[in-house]
Amino acid sequence: MKKTNSIIKTAKKTILIESNAIANLANLIDADFEKAVNFILNSKGRVILTGIGKSANIGAKIVATFNSTGTPAIFMHAADAIHGDLGNVQTDDVVICISKSGNTPEIKVLVPLIKNYGNKIVAITGNVDSYLGEHADFTINAYVEQEACPNNLAPTTSTTAQLVLGDALAVCLLELKGFTSKDFAKYHPGGALGKKLYLRVSDLIKNNQIPKVNESDSIAKVIIEISEKRLGVTAVMNKEKLVGIITDGDIRRMLSKTTQISKFTAKDIMGNNPKTIHKNAMAIDALQIMEKNSITQMLVINNKNKYVGVVHLHDLIKEGIF
Repeated sequence: MKKTNSIIKTAKKTILIESNAIANLANLIDADFEKAVNFILNSKGRVILTGIGKSANIGAKIVATFNSTGTPAIFMHAADAIHGDLGNVQTDDVVICISKSGNTPEIKVLVPLIKNYGNKIVAITGNVDSYLGEHADFTINAYVEQEACPNNLAPTTSTTAQLVLGDALAVCLLELKGFTSKDFAKYHPGGALGKKLYLRVSDLIKNNQIPKVNESDSIAKVIIEISEKRLGVTAVMNKEKLVGIITDGDIRRMLSKTTQISKFTAKDIMGNNPKTIHKNAMAIDALQIMEKNSITQMLVINNKNKYVGVVHLHDLIKEGIF
């Protein structure tokens, strides 16, 4: 069994080999990369990613990145392609073929079939002089000097290089398309990341009750309102106008000073300048205001500055925003 220092040394060596190889890719980017990006950008079809072995696994990940950043893509395994899946390739589709050697049997069979269909091929290969490199319409150089594997066999550095080049393609395309955070949200509606980009305060408060009391109401009524509405807070109103806020903390602080609550009204203990947020504001904005002011609730208003509800930190936690 290797000693701990030997394990750490091997891990660091692996990282350095791969990071140096990735840094060198910047020197290999040439006009073909730019031409490939522009061709994909102007294509009316999709992007088909294909490969064999570990390169196929990388292709599947690049497909996911493309789709999530506004470039429609599908994955087609090179071995399956020559046994029926070639039907996935439609007119105007662009095929990105990934192969370290560029000379695997499946690639040699697949490339001429794709070209016979009239589709353009973008090669991502570590050997630009290979069959794939020479027959592709655009060749992206993914050369690495060595694998991180001590035997220089297991695809490690080479697959990392392929992945990085796929990311470079995706980022170039999204920038050229003007892909924004709002676009990103449309493709990521399910997770917390997407919710941060599209969830609004109005979405959070729609099931909440709307606690409110008049400024002349008794403290007893204030306590009942806060307890019944279960949000730890109530708005204080002067007719239809929002004039203040009372939290359960305000109640506790008052009771720590006196138990003679009958002589007090809501106006006597309310905060006069409650923090408010518009119902159409982003949920993430509500969280930032709460964090900045060390509060757990905010009153919500509409376009006419009318009080319409309460957003609570628990609402943000429930949605995975916090």
